[in-house]
Amino acid sequence: MFEHESIYRSAAVMKRIGKLAVTVAGAGALGANLLESCARQGFRRLRVIDRDRVEERNLSTQPYSRRDIGQPKARILSREIFRAVGTEVAYEITELSEANVASLLRGSDVVVDCFDNARSRSTIKNTCLSLGIPCLHVGLNGDYAEIIWNETYRVPEDGGEDVCDYPLARNVVLLAVAAAGEELIRFARGLPPRNWTITLRDLAIRNLMPSVSAGRRG
Repeated sequence: MFEHESIYRSAAVMKRIGKLAVTVAGAGALGANLLESCARQGFRRLRVIDRDRVEERNLSTQPYSRRDIGQPKARILSREIFRAVGTEVAYEITELSEANVASLLRGSDVVVDCFDNARSRSTIKNTCLSLGIPCLHVGLNGDYAEIIWNETYRVPEDGGEDVCDYPLARNVVLLAVAAAGEELIRFARGLPPRNWTITLRDLAIRNLMPSVSAGRRG
């Protein structure tokens, strides 16, 4: 099933990513597409945390269908990935909080924060630091995206607007997911972490210097 990926990555790399326990926080535009991409690349130990249900406005940027409207995103995503490639994705339909975050993240080799609000991002950042779990933050704002490891990440402010009411282009989502996926594979290989910014208007992917930060939406 993963023949093409294996030819490109090597059998040794495929074995490593297959053993990596990845927890994705958020099953929205970033998290859902990232989980699907990881499963199709050969990641086998995946878990997702999300409390939301599918809405019609999700369908243009998230891998759900009209029949899924009203259903929990995490459950639908787990079911569809299993149907597609046979990978069992563990899921938690719950709101991540200070009270449950440690238990939800414990056992992860790496956490990917794809949430859309400052409170949840801050909770994940601090918990991963305290538990010693590597964490990659992926965020969006309009036609801009960032992929930043925990050590250089600063949690952005929400700005007071509705967290679901912001401009978003599908192509910047896919670029961010691709960059995040490559960082996860580098992590599995034991290579040094890299941070990235993406701007869609000039189709540019740039290495982010450690002194800069701030992802945005999930």
